[in-house]
Amino acid sequence: MMNRTLGAAALLVLFSAPVLAADAAPNPDPWEHFNRKVYAFNDRIDRYFLKPIAKGYRKVTPQFVDDGITNLLSNLREPVTVVNDLLQGKIKQSAQDTGRFVVNSTVGLVGFIDVARHIKLPRHQEDFGQTLAKWGVPSGPYVVVPFLWGMTIRDGAGYGTDAMYMSELYENALNFGWEETTGVLALNVVDTRADLIPMEESLQVTGDRYRLIRDAWMQRRNFLIKDGLIEDDPFLDDDYGMDEVPETEEGTSAEESPAAGADAMPDTEAGTPEEDRLDDVKEATSDDSQTSLMEASSSVALHAAAATDRQEF
Repeated sequence: MMNRTLGAAALLVLFSAPVLAADAAPNPDPWEHFNRKVYAFNDRIDRYFLKPIAKGYRKVTPQFVDDGITNLLSNLREPVTVVNDLLQGKIKQSAQDTGRFVVNSTVGLVGFIDVARHIKLPRHQEDFGQTLAKWGVPSGPYVVVPFLWGMTIRDGAGYGTDAMYMSELYENALNFGWEETTGVLALNVVDTRADLIPMEESLQVTGDRYRLIRDAWMQRRNFLIKDGLIEDDPFLDDDYGMDEVPETEEGTSAEESPAAGADAMPDTEAGTPEEDRLDDVKEATSDDSQTSLMEASSSVALHAAAATDRQEF
């Protein structure tokens, strides 16, 4: 199983090599025009299909059950974390994550209860995208994938590798067929989307939502890859398209209209709107909550890998 997965990973990286070479370009999002169109498509799918289902799920699922399902799904992914711990040379962390998996899978009722957290075995997030970064593979351009989310080429190869490993693990260790794998996929996506709703309702993003989400995601990935040590960030100087002077109804800008400028003047004691919005997005993508978007993408990739493996496409 491992040899098959690593072989597929090598092929993914090999075929991605020409695109990864573009990492030397100063612009990390050279396909922004295309990405925005795919982002708009994904946003419509979420707005009219996934989000209503997630709201219904939250309405009928008690909070303790929702928390338990989230814990269980996270526990199912723990073997991926352990493998990537080892591939990155994090021996001590791999032992901790193995202990966490054993404790939660037994005492924690297959992971429904996060017992390990109470005995100082914290949850870590490691994936093959981070492993490739540790090995020196360049990130490549940022791309938004239809039905999934935004990621770099390197992380896309990493998610695909993790998904194939999880598919093999489900099939061989848990004797899952495509029906069970699809069930896990659907539950993970809906549960993840449902957990995002409270954070989404607290965020009043009125600027360039695409760039806010992209930049927050990139910053979070850098944080994970560097284990909390952030150096240079190519997006820190981004203005998110919020510095443009809005026009009044008469077509004059707020800068030209004293009344409009006065109405638009923010409270001096508060932070600027763009700073507040970026801080909110960063907070929403930090710690456990930050895994939501990436886990949803990884879950869909899992199903795609499993279906492809069984020649269903």
